Amino acid sequence: MADKAERRARFEGVYRRIADELVEDLRKNNIPEDAMKWYRRSLDYNVPGGKLNRGMSVVDTVEILKRRPLTEEEYVKAAVLGWCIELLQAYFLVSDDIMDASITRRGQPCWYRNSEVGMIAINDSFMICSAIYRLLKSYFKKDACYVDLIEVFLETTWQTEIGQLIDLITAPEHVDLSKFSLEKHSMIVIWKTAFYSFYLPVACAMYMCGIPHTPIASLDPSKPAQDPYDIAKSILIPLGEYFQVQDDYLDFSGTPEQIGKIGTDIIDNKCSWCINVALLHATPQQKSVLEQHYGKKPSGGPSELEVKRVFEEIGVREKYAEYEEGVVKKLREMIAQVPEVEEPNTLRRDVFESFLGKIYKRSK
Repeated sequence: MADKAERRARFEGVYRRIADELVEDLRKNNIPEDAMKWYRRSLDYNVPGGKLNRGMSVVDTVEILKRRPLTEEEYVKAAVLGWCIELLQAYFLVSDDIMDASITRRGQPCWYRNSEVGMIAINDSFMICSAIYRLLKSYFKKDACYVDLIEVFLETTWQTEIGQLIDLITAPEHVDLSKFSLEKHSMIVIWKTAFYSFYLPVACAMYMCGIPHTPIASLDPSKPAQDPYDIAKSILIPLGEYFQVQDDYLDFSGTPEQIGKIGTDIIDNKCSWCINVALLHATPQQKSVLEQHYGKKPSGGPSELEVKRVFEEIGVREKYAEYEEGVVKKLREMIAQVPEVEEPNTLRRDVFESFLGKIYKRSK
């Protein structure tokens, strides 16, 4: 097994290939040179710079499902699916940064903040999204899974946009903590993050491996047979919710050196897990402090420090530790119930254990 740096370098090699192909597609249609250069720059600026966990997990999952190393052709096709998810992520982030009036993304100015870009970034985000379907057509048109792949990308895009809508109207610029609740947080997280970050990579790998929607028998004789995609979703959605809760907690508790950024959920009025747990357990006096100071800039200012002080008084750290152990125990029980068949291209517990292993007790 190659180390992480080697795996990333190989995966990034496929990005350069598909970026070249997307620009060449424009060239064949006699698109002006300046438009092609702009498109390539928007791709290079917004798509490959993140952690790439979503995209690379498609490759990992295909290998687990096939129970063997991939051929070069299989690797490229799995990596293309991974990059389609990274394109989807970039589409969301470019547009999200405009909606949030964000300043930086991945250590550089947000795309729209470049002086020559501005609101052209809206069209750039559309073109990044459209690239997904050009790649699916180019690499999978002759495959039995082609329509399934198109449908799962369209469905996931819709789900994420619903999550973004709920998030935007729950935590507008004006702070109103009465709109917050753990139930609302759960809904936002599931729709905005869990579907595209956790279910989509696995569903893509399953479709590529030809896993059918045929129900498989449960290990529990009292339960009916289940569609393998429903089994995957039933584990990956709560796993994705756990991941986002963890992210929210690290935003509050992690140092910039540890998590690679300065936490901004408190000053940005985010409907995060931490504020919702605090509101649930706060005394009237503590709640008054939160209402007075939550969502107030600047970073590190007196209002943020007051909110953090209340979080510490309420014991958000201890409540997170309790939450984490409870949810991981439940996830492991669910994973243990996944029926396994020894043949390749069938659902395996290893898929879910791999995801859980990557995020349990993570510190960044």
